[in-house]
Amino acid sequence: MSAAVALARPLRRLPNFPCPRRAVPTPLHFFARGRCDVALAVTTAAVGDSSAKGSVHRDVIEEVMDILDMAQRASKRRDVLHTSFLTPPIIKEAMLAIEKLADIKAVAQGGYPQAERCRISVGHPDSMRSNPDVVAALSISGNFRLEPCSHGDFLGAILGAGITREKVGDILLQGERGAQVLVDPELVDYLTSTLEKVGKVGISCTQIPLLAIEYEPPRTKSFKTVESSLRVDAVASAGFKISRTKLGSMMSSGDVRVNWSLVTKSGATLKAGDVVSVSGMGRLKDRSYSMNSNSSEDLFCFEARRKVVCFPNRKNSP
Repeated sequence: MSAAVALARPLRRLPNFPCPRRAVPTPLHFFARGRCDVALAVTTAAVGDSSAKGSVHRDVIEEVMDILDMAQRASKRRDVLHTSFLTPPIIKEAMLAIEKLADIKAVAQGGYPQAERCRISVGHPDSMRSNPDVVAALSISGNFRLEPCSHGDFLGAILGAGITREKVGDILLQGERGAQVLVDPELVDYLTSTLEKVGKVGISCTQIPLLAIEYEPPRTKSFKTVESSLRVDAVASAGFKISRTKLGSMMSSGDVRVNWSLVTKSGATLKAGDVVSVSGMGRLKDRSYSMNSNSSEDLFCFEARRKVVCFPNRKNSP
């Protein structure tokens, strides 16, 4: 048990030193405490433009800097190191930054082609002749016909076993059959011997080959809507075709995220490019919005694309 919990610890983070309020911290504030100057310069160059526009959160920048530090160490030692599972914004910015570094190869793997949460492996090209084996798949099966379980139920069962979120990748729901889960391979033996229930349903947990993962390419729908504000509840209720009251309840339950961060207040505002996720329903991305200047009141015209959740061997959810 203690060994598994130790493995579940997230990627070590460097201390968070204070810096002034600006989009990208200047080299002075990070390099003074030992940050790699090359990695820092590359990070600033890679995400500087998007950060200046406010589209890259400071937490993402710090995560990317940690990954670049790891990449530098791996390259110098002719070693291969791996991150924990990362969210899409961090993966995108990290891979862009690593491309600008010499003598470093990076591979992002999530277990299947459309995976959102992935692990990045970094090292010198001579040390990475093939893709590392850093993702394993588990099948959690049981009779969920009378007791349907959500994504949060499966995740909660795993976290309840002492595993941190960073060690768990995507969770693919399979309706009444259960779910398939991507995890760190070092946790397979522990989880297969420990997990016994999801919610009130008794389950069996077994390892399966990555090739046995069942997934469907995401379906997308584009839509336009006119709303009186930029609030997340206004846009999301229109995109997912649910009432603001129900959306507010889902926010309180932790089922709504913006850019993969929990949102609990309906008053949060959106900007172009933001991704809104609602558990069990899918995601929508605001592609653009404009203000209607011909109206006596402020009206915002949104154009968005919604990714619909698909379940293998069952009717797709709305």
